[in-house]
Amino acid sequence: MAHESRITLSRLDPNAPLVLDTRALGRQPGSSREEVLTVPAPADLGVEMVGVPEGAAIELRLRLEAVLEGVLVTGTARAPLEGECARCLDPIASTFEADFQELFVYPDTRSGRGGGGPSPGGRHEQGADDEELHLEDDLIDLEPVLRDAVVLALPLSPLCRDDCPGLCPECGVRLADAEPDHGHAVADPRWEALRGLAGDGLAANGGPPQASPGGSGARRASDRREGKQEG
Repeated sequence: MAHESRITLSRLDPNAPLVLDTRALGRQPGSSREEVLTVPAPADLGVEMVGVPEGAAIELRLRLEAVLEGVLVTGTARAPLEGECARCLDPIASTFEADFQELFVYPDTRSGRGGGGPSPGGRHEQGADDEELHLEDDLIDLEPVLRDAVVLALPLSPLCRDDCPGLCPECGVRLADAEPDHGHAVADPRWEALRGLAGDGLAANGGPPQASPGGSGARRASDRREGKQEG
């Protein structure tokens, strides 16, 4: 009973958008067919700052070719992209193309790389660093191939334009919209402490020092009188 349960979990849904039926090839090496499909994008198809919106229409141009080991799938995916610029954080909307090629091995074919058990997605583990895709009941699941092709080709730091100047580090304004002479006076931090002390002294005295009647002139006159008395 447990064995039957595992088979049910690994069986592909022939009605899934990215599951393809290869029975028309007849397992005859050299036979091939081409298809043009429009499928909805699966979830989480992208990287942190840009990706294909879930459910968006992806156009697939495919060539399926029967070979000795299995079915070779070659194709191009054209999909809409949405995200934000890594410099100015403005929204990005564009169209993206990714090419891919993958061999789906017949389950009764020995690849010479060791055997492994099937996973729910049809991918067979071949070791720590080696895995291959298998057909299941002449069906292939294209989702892992599409996901790898799109995600690996996407830029990690997408830009709204190649020369995007980004944001002002001081005030956060978009430099593309700022005046040509936009800038901020940056004080030398080494003088901040002295400037603070000077400001505190002025505040305590009520302003800059003022000359008083008993200032330096009065002191000089007093000194002259004392000198005459001593003489």
